[in-house]
Amino acid sequence: MAPKTPTIARIWRGRTSPDKADAYERYNYEAGIKPLIEKALGVQTFREDTPTHSEFITISYWESVEAMAAFTGGDPQSIHHLDRDKEFLIELPKGVQVLRILSSHGMVGGS
Repeated sequence: MAPKTPTIARIWRGRTSPDKADAYERYNYEAGIKPLIEKALGVQTFREDTPTHSEFITISYWESVEAMAAFTGGDPQSIHHLDRDKEFLIELPKGVQVLRILSSHGMVGGS
């Protein structure tokens, strides 16, 4: 069976204060990213630190909108907030971006 090809990217963003960033990075990986790894075709996580906040971005890759909808329980743009997100995040995100992948070239991932 040929490997599934991602055609959809789902992008989530959240911000913490700098003093909570390291703890949130660990918590988000354990509570949010690990379960996502089991469902999505691929997952990338990013972090940008500034003097005022740390921004976290998660991009998950899906075979189709239908596959993503099965994971989210219906609306692919709905957010399932983690139990402790209110404790860490400056504000709870209201939505995610769902983008169609047009092309991909070269080395696009990390470890």
